[in-house]
Formats: sequence, structure tokens, C-alpha cells
Amino acid sequence: MEKFTTLTAPAAVLLRQNIDTDIIVRIERLITLGRKELAPYCFEALRYREDGSDDPAFFLNDPASKGARILLAGRNFGCGSSREGAVWALMCVGIRCVIAPSFGDIFFNNCFQNGVLPIVLDAATIEALADTVRPDPQAQPLTVDLERQQLRLANRAIGFEVDPGRREALLKGLDEIGVTLQREPEIAAFQARDRALRPWIYETGA
Repeated sequence: MEKFTTLTAPAAVLLRQNIDTDIIVRIERLITLGRKELAPYCFEALRYREDGSDDPAFFLNDPASKGARILLAGRNFGCGSSREGAVWALMCVGIRCVIAPSFGDIFFNNCFQNGVLPIVLDAATIEALADTVRPDPQAQPLTVDLERQQLRLANRAIGFEVDPGRREALLKGLDEIGVTLQREPEIAAFQARDRALRPWIYETGA
């Protein structure tokens, strides 16, 4: 998993509430496509018109938001069904950080497992950030500093909080398996002690 330390990039704005995982990527796309093929289908219900043409008002089609890696979002982002592919789709279009007042619980957890940083901030602060970046995202890049747990924009610094364990895992680029493997010597020692104390519960290979 790619490490997340400090990211400075244009921020896109999508303050609509209750963006669910089916809006981020439809389930049928995950059945037929690999995880690295999802970019054209991320937010397809919002980014394309009925005739299939690009909607220029949507951030993925707006040249001003080119290169956006941070998404300023509305309440309850990523709600709905459990779908790790929603995080994959966001990563396919370059998003590494989503800032919202609240998230769907499973989506929130899936972000950390795939190297995307979800940040919870109050709606008023997010709207103020959006007002600053919206006129010219390229000229007002947002910095997300996970080490300091700080956002920086236009000489303004805003603190945020991340669970210490999850913060450490992102800084090191570790998913849950990677975190567990860091304790492999302790696990092996426990298994050896337990095998000596309770050999009958272990397979003998006979």
C-alpha cells in the first residue's frame, strides 16, 4: 500500500450530501472490470449527461480541477452498501484524501485499508475551504500533512484528528495484514508457547 505522509494538490469540490457507494461506482462495473480499470466509471451518474457526453460542470470534467487529489465532500459520504471498489474508483481518478463532515462507516474503514485518508471536519470549515479553492483550484492548492495532522491553505492552518493506529499505518503504508506482520516474532513466540502447553489442539500431520 502506498504511504501517505504529506500531499499538496488541487482540491475538487463535491458538497452534495449522501453520496453513496453506488454513485461512486456501480456494482456491475466491479463485476466486469479490474480495480485499475474503473476511472471512466467513477461518478458516472454525475459526470455524464443523458446522451453520454461529459457534463462540464462536474469536477472530473473541469480543466480547473485537473490533477485534483483531494475531495471536499458533503455529509455521509460513502454511505450505502459495503463496496471496497468505491475506494478503488476514487484512487483511479487520483483522489487520495476525502474531507467530509461524516462518512459511511464501512467506506471510512475501507479508505484506510487502501491508502486513502478520510478526514472528518465540520461542515462550516469545509464550506470555507471550498469557497477558497473553488474560483481557482490550481492557484490555491491544499496541503494535507498527516504527520502534523494539519491542513494548510492560503496561510491558514487547520488541525484534524486521526486514530493513532490508523495514522501510523498510513504513514508506513501498511494495511491490516502489514500491521499484523510487524508483530510476527511475537505471534510466533505465542504459538510456540501455546503449542508446548496444549499440543493436542494442533495438527500433528499424522
